[in-house]
Formats: sequence, C-alpha cells, structure tokens
Amino acid sequence: MKTSWRSASLVASAAAVLALTTACGQESGTSTGSQNVGATAAAGDYTVGGIGTGSGTGTATATAEAGQGAAAQTSTAGELNVSTNAELGNVLTDSAGLTLYRFDEDTAEPPKTNCDGDCATAWPPVPADDAEAGAGVDEALLGEVTRADGTKQLTIGGWPAYRYAKDTKAGDVAGQGVGGKWYALAPDGKKAKIADLPGLSTRKDPDLGEIVVDKNGMTVYRFMKDEAWPKPVSNCTGACLEKWPAVAPVATNDTKDVQKKGLMSFTRSDGVKQMTVNCSPIYTFAGDKEPGDTNGQGVGGTWYAVAPDGKPVGAPEE
Repeated sequence: MKTSWRSASLVASAAAVLALTTACGQESGTSTGSQNVGATAAAGDYTVGGIGTGSGTGTATATAEAGQGAAAQTSTAGELNVSTNAELGNVLTDSAGLTLYRFDEDTAEPPKTNCDGDCATAWPPVPADDAEAGAGVDEALLGEVTRADGTKQLTIGGWPAYRYAKDTKAGDVAGQGVGGKWYALAPDGKKAKIADLPGLSTRKDPDLGEIVVDKNGMTVYRFMKDEAWPKPVSNCTGACLEKWPAVAPVATNDTKDVQKKGLMSFTRSDGVKQMTVNCSPIYTFAGDKEPGDTNGQGVGGTWYAVAPDGKPVGAPEE
C-alpha cells in the first residue's frame, strides 16, 4: 500500500479520516512528536552504542554473559559439518552443530590469532585436537595455529576458528557481524555472507531481540521525534538525514516477518519518499558499517531499532 500524504486533500471526508486513524493510530498513548527522554546529543550526533566497535573484538557486551556459555564451548570440535542457514547459506559447524567464526584482525597467511584475554572468553578458540572433516568439508583446508598460551587452535583455510559464547544451541548465528569484524565461517574458510534479503525483514540480535533490517541486512531505526499519527511526519532533515538515511519505499510483498498493518510509504516535506513500519518513518544509520551493527541504538536518547510491529526497541516508556 503506497500513500502520498502530500497529495491528500486538506478537507478529507469523515470516511477518509476514519480510515487514516485505523491505519496509523496504533500506538495509543504515545506522542512521538513531543517526546523527550533526556537526550544527551542532537538528532544527528554520532554516539556509538549497542554492539561495540573500535577495538573490533565485540566483547563489550558479550564478556559479562560469556562465562556460562564459554564453559560448554571449550570442548574439541569433533567432526566438522556444513549447516545451511536461511540468511547466510552454508556455514561451518562443529560436531554439536555450533557455528564456527573468524575474526578480521587475525591473519591466515601465516595463521595468527589476535583474540586473547576477555576476547577469548567471549569467543572461545576451537581446539585443533581431534577435528576432522565431515561431509562437504575439504580436509586439506584444516590446520592449526599455536596460541600465545601454547594451545593449538583449529584453522580453516588458514583462518583461526572460534565459537561465540552467546550461541547456546545448534544453528545459532548470534556472532554474525558483531563489531563489523566477526563472521561465520563458510566451508572454504571465507566469510559467510548474508544471502539476498527482502526489502524489509527481521533478524534476531543477541542484545535487542527481533529487529527489522533492510535489503542489505542493515539495522533499521526510528526517530522518537517523528510523528506516526494521524499521518507520518519525519523531523529528521538536513544534516540529520545525512547520518540517518531514509529507507526508500518497499513493496508490501517484498517484506518478511514485518507487520503489514501500517506498512506504507509517504512523501516527506523535502519531496523524498520514505518507508514506514506501523506508520512510523524508518531509517538506517551511517555509523553502521556491516550487517549486524547496531551502533545507532539509543543515540541521543531518540534513536532506536525497530521491532517487527514497528515499536522502538528499548525506548523508555513515558
């Protein structure tokens, strides 16, 4: 459903007003146009939050919760297998079905690991002992590297292999894209990449839960100073829009697992067409560099990732 609010008649009929209210008045009790939750930065300010970047280890939020999961992930790899993930395609797993990862700050030629200390707690190195190639895995790609503590770590195509402490069961891929430097291993040792995605879909973030992503797998955000009712209004313009690009219109049938009610586009005051979820304008963040980044979460106390029903994830209640 595509609606151009600019072209709507200023004198709407009672039926039209009722239809609009039904479509876009879903968040009862919330007046986003005047909401102020103690912002510490201007709308366009770049303040890193969410999953850690900079150091690239992605351990800032993971370490505190890692101990319990890491204990179960220090076992040997056993028979390596290929698992098919709906978003990433073929990924490499250990004998328990846990996803194996690689770290961009490591090197493959020669193999060298740069993940120690707290990093290795959040990302347990996979021991090389007893690792063997299962179906679909080339045995010639398996190797090992000696870590600083003298232990032997499994390598795939030269890349040191890790598990992620927040992956708790077979098939989990919570480590994909963390910090823009951690990626699931493809069977050939390369990075597993997100497959073609619909215009809008969802992914499970290890910290935020189910959130909306665009066709490139990038996190989608809401601006709490925008308006959704009785019609969408974006209050992010100029320099703000450079840091928070508007998501272009997406066909309803080009979405997956996103609430269809209130899923539409509108024409902004600057003439640009923008997509909404539950009638709230949506954006991406220039500070997110890779799929899985959530650096825009909580910025200025006014920017939040979007849940499948269009609500802002983690926003303080009024």
